[in-house]
Amino acid sequence: MNTIISLRDFCRANGEWLLETTETLVRLESPTTDKAAVDRCGSVLASRLEAIGGRVTRLSRPDRGDHLRAAFGPAASHDAFGPAEAGRHDGKQILLLGHFDTVWPVGQLDRMPLARSGGRLHGPGIFDMKAGIAIAMLATRALLEIAPATAHRIVMLWTTDEEIGSESSREAIEDEARRSLAVLVLEPSLPGGAVKTSRKGCGTYELVVRGIAAHAGIEPQKGASAVHELAHQILRVNALQDLARGISVNVVQVSGGLRSNVIPDEARAVVDVRVPTAAAAAEIAAAFRGLHAVDERTTVEAVGGVDRPPLERTDLVVRLYKEARDIARELGQELAEGGTGGGSDGNFTAALGVPTLDGLGAIGDGAHALHEHVDIETLADRAALVAGLITRIE
Repeated sequence: MNTIISLRDFCRANGEWLLETTETLVRLESPTTDKAAVDRCGSVLASRLEAIGGRVTRLSRPDRGDHLRAAFGPAASHDAFGPAEAGRHDGKQILLLGHFDTVWPVGQLDRMPLARSGGRLHGPGIFDMKAGIAIAMLATRALLEIAPATAHRIVMLWTTDEEIGSESSREAIEDEARRSLAVLVLEPSLPGGAVKTSRKGCGTYELVVRGIAAHAGIEPQKGASAVHELAHQILRVNALQDLARGISVNVVQVSGGLRSNVIPDEARAVVDVRVPTAAAAAEIAAAFRGLHAVDERTTVEAVGGVDRPPLERTDLVVRLYKEARDIARELGQELAEGGTGGGSDGNFTAALGVPTLDGLGAIGDGAHALHEHVDIETLADRAALVAGLITRIE
């Protein structure tokens, strides 16, 4: 029998296992900023990874949940975690990447109960992205049973701070990517199941304006308003937005002034930036560096930058997508592609030049929303798609 069809049949036969695994992870609420809660979820996940043959390493973090690394397949028994030399790998590793932290606080299950209804499985964090973890686990089980001779060593890296920028996990993500032939990101799909072949880079700038305080009624002419100057700068920043080119620049927070009768001597603005390419990121950075005060009595400083680089639709990404599309057709499906303005940890791996395909996780809707859910019927075939793709990576 065709290997892809055998993988599909195995995954479908174990569909209930996939659902039970997903439900278990969702019940273990894991908001990013609650280390104790995240580690409770991680402990159960680690046990389940070991139960399916994984060699699990906990990457301890003092202020965030511990990240989990699990190795399967050839050389897993003597695989060791440690700093990788840039650009080196042994030609055998495929990285499955994602996170088990969520945006939802402990107690959200009371407001968003875990429930199967109308072909959907609902619950906080299920779409983004605990079902994706279960999909990866079932795909790995299928490979170890159906195609053990052809399977690469599989390394899973499940992190705990993706929702707030991945500061404590970025080094580990990049180290593993450098070891890998390809990175498959189990973040949720685009609507209808499309995978993500591009993501915008994400960044934040802060504008800090300092002026001169004065009494607003008695001698306002002696003051230099930081708020007035910030207003000028906001107009300049807004002019950087170029949606036709995929560049978004939005002032999202503003503060300034202390009292109603004082000319404010300080004002601040936070600016969200999204860029489609590294070249666009450099262009925006230069523009922020070039900001200067309209009122020469004030000063303007811009700090920050694009800290999550864009996942660009390179030839390497497209090649990986086309392989996945061909496997989907063998499964009797069409697999579309698309892009998104949101970032993921796949941005880091793609920026290193490692072939990366994102959005291979669950099909559903409602990431970060009260209607968050996954489509039950599609989960097993999604696992078969991931398993099949691993067999085709060389």
